[in-house]
Amino acid sequence: MSVASVASVVIVGAGQAGYQVAASLRQEGFQGEVTLIGDEAGLPYQRPPLSKAYMLGKIGVTNLRFRPAEYYAEHRITLVNEAVSAIDRTNRRVSLASGAAIGYDHLVLAVGAHNRVLPVPGADLDGVFGLKTMVDADALIPRLKDVRNVIVIGAGFIGLEFAAVASALGASVHVLELGDRPMARAVSVEMSEAFRAAHESWGVHLDFHQGLTQIEGTDGKVTGVVTTDGRKLPADLVVFGIGVIPNIRLAAEAGLDIDNGIKVDANLLTQDPSISAIGDAAAFPSHLVDRYIRLESVQNAVDQARNVAARIVGKPAPYSALPWFWTDQRDLKLQIVGLHDGADATVVLGSAADKQMSVLCFRRNQLVAVETLNRPGDHMAARRVLARAPLLTPQVASVEGFDFKAWELVNK
Repeated sequence: MSVASVASVVIVGAGQAGYQVAASLRQEGFQGEVTLIGDEAGLPYQRPPLSKAYMLGKIGVTNLRFRPAEYYAEHRITLVNEAVSAIDRTNRRVSLASGAAIGYDHLVLAVGAHNRVLPVPGADLDGVFGLKTMVDADALIPRLKDVRNVIVIGAGFIGLEFAAVASALGASVHVLELGDRPMARAVSVEMSEAFRAAHESWGVHLDFHQGLTQIEGTDGKVTGVVTTDGRKLPADLVVFGIGVIPNIRLAAEAGLDIDNGIKVDANLLTQDPSISAIGDAAAFPSHLVDRYIRLESVQNAVDQARNVAARIVGKPAPYSALPWFWTDQRDLKLQIVGLHDGADATVVLGSAADKQMSVLCFRRNQLVAVETLNRPGDHMAARRVLARAPLLTPQVASVEGFDFKAWELVNK
């Protein structure tokens, strides 16, 4: 389908990626119909603050929303708060749970991902929560006022963000993690150690190589958990963050290729030229690691959305944005640029004890990722450096007194 024939765009998923497609289409001057479909009530909102600022009451619902209702009306973006039940590729339309159908010239699947569930008895007890939506956060917030014993399952970003909040509010927090260190899939050993030490200084108990076999309760309410080594731990609240699964059902039932997500090409198109897929659910070819990957980050969602919007208005380009991520945990701000997959050497700048450090990650003498803790200057320098082919080697970075920001300025 030619660009000129695209008169209507339907976006399934009203999270960060879906909202950004709609907004970017209008910013790019697209004059056709834009329909944004989300299965949650209310206006589209951002999710990262749910486990941090929103949980602590530092921001409210108004600040959580991307835009007020007036924005969508003024920009002719039709919001539909309903689930999509099927995609009809032949007739180019989506069916809604109500039985209604909406036609499209181009369909963007920004369907996101859902939490993995706890596969143990008692996971359905009152007081057991995942944390993915505003509904989850709103149910958790009032319980935090009186809770004493909190069990967190998983030491990834979400689990540790919630542990930081709960411990700051005075709860006793015990984290169970099957792996051997915090955020092991996302960061270096050195950065993991910095966060382990910080959480332990806040009174959080981190229990590695440990899972649970059962959640116990009385009168339908959680009272404790049983660990894999047989211990019984008291719990007024259990919060789990054990990863997410991409929402592929609609795409799979429509016959689209699936490979750890909805498979797309370098231009974020599925094998159907009338359907794009972006965000947490999309598996795309990455030039950084020479394979298909799926990224769960705000940056990836936003940049992929902008890429698709530009293509729809006639400005196609392969998706090649540099990935970056972040997490806030109390007074720690971790920012990551690049992908550390396969890194075989690291150089640490600064000090974890001072809560200011950077970890430069190398693969075969090539800088592939930079992790910074409370060093925003290094983070911004890293984004500039990794946007081009950096010549920095571990040997140069290991020289005593090496200053990453200064090196970046000299080696522009």
